[in-house]
Amino acid sequence: MPESLPRLSIAKFASGENLAQTARRLLAPFFAGDALEPQLGDITDSALNFEAPLRELATPRDYLLELFHGPTTAFKDFGARFLAACMRRLPRDAAQPLTILVATSGDTGAAVAAAFHKLPGFRVVILYPDGRVSPRQAHQLGCFGDNVTTLKVDGTFDDCQGLVKQALADTELQARAPLSSANSISLGRLLPQMSYYAQASLAHYRDNDNVLNFVVPTGNLGNALACILARAIGLPIGEIVLATNANATLSEFFDGGDYHPRAGIGTLANAMDIGAPSNFERLRWLYPDDAGLRAAFTAIRIDDDAIRETIGRRYRQHGEILCPHTACAVNALEQVRKRGAEGDWAAVATANAAKFDTVVEPLISKQVPMPPALAELLDSPSHAEALDADYAALLKRLES
Repeated sequence: MPESLPRLSIAKFASGENLAQTARRLLAPFFAGDALEPQLGDITDSALNFEAPLRELATPRDYLLELFHGPTTAFKDFGARFLAACMRRLPRDAAQPLTILVATSGDTGAAVAAAFHKLPGFRVVILYPDGRVSPRQAHQLGCFGDNVTTLKVDGTFDDCQGLVKQALADTELQARAPLSSANSISLGRLLPQMSYYAQASLAHYRDNDNVLNFVVPTGNLGNALACILARAIGLPIGEIVLATNANATLSEFFDGGDYHPRAGIGTLANAMDIGAPSNFERLRWLYPDDAGLRAAFTAIRIDDDAIRETIGRRYRQHGEILCPHTACAVNALEQVRKRGAEGDWAAVATANAAKFDTVVEPLISKQVPMPPALAELLDSPSHAEALDADYAALLKRLES
């Protein structure tokens, strides 16, 4: 974590700025005195050159923050592209490539691969849990080639994440083959994700003179933590509700139980299938007292039956097409409203529903429109190598 968090007033941000301009102002304090400070504007302009629109839902005072308009149609594009734009500008030994090692539960790997694809001096190694991502996600993960290697691991996302953490902590390996991370372990990916919360909340505040509350679907807590940090540094953000799937680690804790990480279980919202969220440690850094942490947030657990019901019903009633993760957020928002919540609320839409056609299409009885960026990736050949969930096996592959 940063040693301290800046405080930024609403007046610091000009009206009508695009996402890249908002990000530049938001991130300037974190870059102060850094070698990349003079290039921050170029970094944000090149990395965040697509929008994150806030659209009205059919239900009054409810909104959808759409984060799926990047090159791999998922919110992970924001952080991955920003991180790559930073790292390509850092001085390093050109003779020794840097390996970006990434564990993915579905969307992170493709976003990182796209951001670093064919970038000189970089290799990308993706680990994903075999059989636990959607077919189109799996195709995306393996379709890049060139400097991208994709490994399908016989295990869960938590197994993949554990292997990545072990490799990053292996000093002997680092000496032979330098590694870096592009998971939400990396602040270089986490901090720029604040930008879309900043832009949406600032625009909403100016237009409506009230704060915007958010429901964030989350597994590893990275996207939610970005919203939490944006609020902590002064953006006009109200309540933040965490929407989880059937993996109960977070919901149990916020309901008053002990924090009990465990193996992730497979659900329809597979990118959230995480039983040991990495960023919980950062959340505790912000709120060292468990009672204070529980008082600050609510976590609502949505099981697969509720995901199916929400996708089908919202389409029949309102024509809305939701991915399973977005459906978790929308269902949680509906529950918050039933409990009497007032004000303006935005559910966060993390991926395009077309990535989950095998789940969504049978529930809405129609084909999900295919975004051109996704169609282009799916037209490319795809390949992934099998890997046991064993560090020795990963070590051998990395050193080859």
